[in-house]
Amino acid sequence: MNLSDSTPVRSILRCMLILAALSLPQVLQAQWQVTAGAQSTDHGTQALAFLPNEIWIHPGDSITWTFPSDEIHTVSFLSTIPVAEIRPPFPVGCPPGPPPGITPDNSPFDGTTCVNGGPSAGGQTYTVNFPTPGNYKLVCLVHENMTAVVHVQSGALPHDQAFYDQQAAAERNALLSDTDHHTGNPHSGHSHGSNVVTAGIGEAVATAGGSQSLSIVRFLHPATVVHVGEIVEWTNEDPATPHTITFGDQAGNPIPPSPNVFVDADGARHAVINSIHDRVHSGFIVAAPQERIGLAQAPLGVTRFRITFTHAGTFPYLCVLHDNLGMKGEVIVLP
Repeated sequence: MNLSDSTPVRSILRCMLILAALSLPQVLQAQWQVTAGAQSTDHGTQALAFLPNEIWIHPGDSITWTFPSDEIHTVSFLSTIPVAEIRPPFPVGCPPGPPPGITPDNSPFDGTTCVNGGPSAGGQTYTVNFPTPGNYKLVCLVHENMTAVVHVQSGALPHDQAFYDQQAAAERNALLSDTDHHTGNPHSGHSHGSNVVTAGIGEAVATAGGSQSLSIVRFLHPATVVHVGEIVEWTNEDPATPHTITFGDQAGNPIPPSPNVFVDADGARHAVINSIHDRVHSGFIVAAPQERIGLAQAPLGVTRFRITFTHAGTFPYLCVLHDNLGMKGEVIVLP
């Protein structure tokens, strides 16, 4: 009789195999938690940052980003094949086509195809799975200075979830508590008298994992009083975040200016308002992108917008990109 055919022997062999399997190291697929963006209680200060913006994980792990702020962000991993760093135009979506260009929640990313959660805010979440070892750049397609990196590697990891929670809190607090520019820059160049309104300010910082920025989405000194015939000038002092100065109807594409806007000799946009019913829209007022060595020089940005007021009245305006965050103002024109 073959002993291996007996029931007791088969049971012993089965137990030995189970014990051997249990003795092997088990690699569990982890679910990591991080955030995208943060804001002050009045929504006027926005941290445009992945918090933290560098993380090490194992192959097969997933990362879930939570979007706690009311400013929209995207979690986007662009394909590195065949051309790296091709950022689709606004509105955002995976290239080559326009939106929706959004990949499903818990999509895998290995560097070969774009993965994009689409614009998210207000507590939404988006999860990406990483099946393949590599170092992957993460970008927000709405804010060009908002980047991060995910390191996917086998073996021991340098940090745990508690470390990343602490690091995210420290970076968040450092950004939101930075108040040295909250009063604007009184020496921001050419102006027409004292009728100058700062339309947003910001500050860019960096860690080893990528770049972050702070953005004040407010018109500083938003109630401006002038007389008929005077000019009010708005200046955007944020390094990357665009704003608009919009009077009247908000409909239409926010990027270009309205047809009644012309250009002054110094490159500033300018319009004339004759009535409280006039629609005047600045288009995007934003600094030029950061220069990169080896690439063609970028053109100047449009950072100033001027309006001549020819009639008395109260003229409310807003930024169509951030009015939901409270970025509004008014010009009171006296006779």
